[in-house]
Amino acid sequence: MKDKQNFRQVLLSFLPIMAGNFLYALTVKLFLLPGGLVVGGTNGIALIIQHIVDIPISVFVFIFNMIMLAIGFLVLGKQFAITTIASSFLYPLMLGFLDWLLGDFILTDDVILCTIFSGLGIGLALGLVIRNGASTGGMDIPPLILQKLFRIPVSVSMYAFDVCIILAQAFFRPKENILFGVLLLLIYTTVLDRVMMLGATRTEVKIISKHSNAIREAILKQIDRGVTMLNGEGGYLREETQIVLSVISNRELARMEKLIHEIDPESFMIITRVTEVSGRGFSMKKKYQ
Repeated sequence: MKDKQNFRQVLLSFLPIMAGNFLYALTVKLFLLPGGLVVGGTNGIALIIQHIVDIPISVFVFIFNMIMLAIGFLVLGKQFAITTIASSFLYPLMLGFLDWLLGDFILTDDVILCTIFSGLGIGLALGLVIRNGASTGGMDIPPLILQKLFRIPVSVSMYAFDVCIILAQAFFRPKENILFGVLLLLIYTTVLDRVMMLGATRTEVKIISKHSNAIREAILKQIDRGVTMLNGEGGYLREETQIVLSVISNRELARMEKLIHEIDPESFMIITRVTEVSGRGFSMKKKYQ
């Protein structure tokens, strides 16, 4: 029974990784290549190599991913290689399959549409893969190695690599395409950030009120959220006060504001959006005593 549950969990975690790689390959086939766009990462290097030597992009990506996977295994360890190996095989295989299946089919060659949909597709695909603890391999690996060896932030080195790869294509691509490539980079990194934060954001509420105990009881009983009481002191009158701290889902904010204003219309509220919350009531089941 336990083996069945473990197999099911592995399968459920693998499906989004497979879907992400398929979406990545589909985006490249339908929008990136027909639009003649320049791009960073492994695909960008593949486009440069294809211009010099007539080699299919899927073949180069597969070879490059295997080399990067071997280097990642040596430098970053076995655990990293296990989480990356799926994408290292899946993406080039799916790209080759779609190339065979679709052939010369072109959905659109409008460069603006191709840029927008390439950015949306790549950002969503990368988000699906990374959210499930995997890596897309290829040019994702050098920034991780630089971070481990030299403490260089991954985002900094990744942007640097992408910009260099895009600029390298300026020697054989129209100047406008380079500008579209920069726009593509901005779109897919923005989408990636949104996907990574999807469903994880919460709202933190701090309430300063003379009726802090009544507010605490109301949040516990009517909102069914945890509360932490913080000791504070007024900066002007130096009066001791209690601050009610609670983290709620975004949709509960309006209800909480209404509840607090009914108890104390003069209460002082500080509302902050937080990117991630873990613990009882969020990443863990609620526990009542």
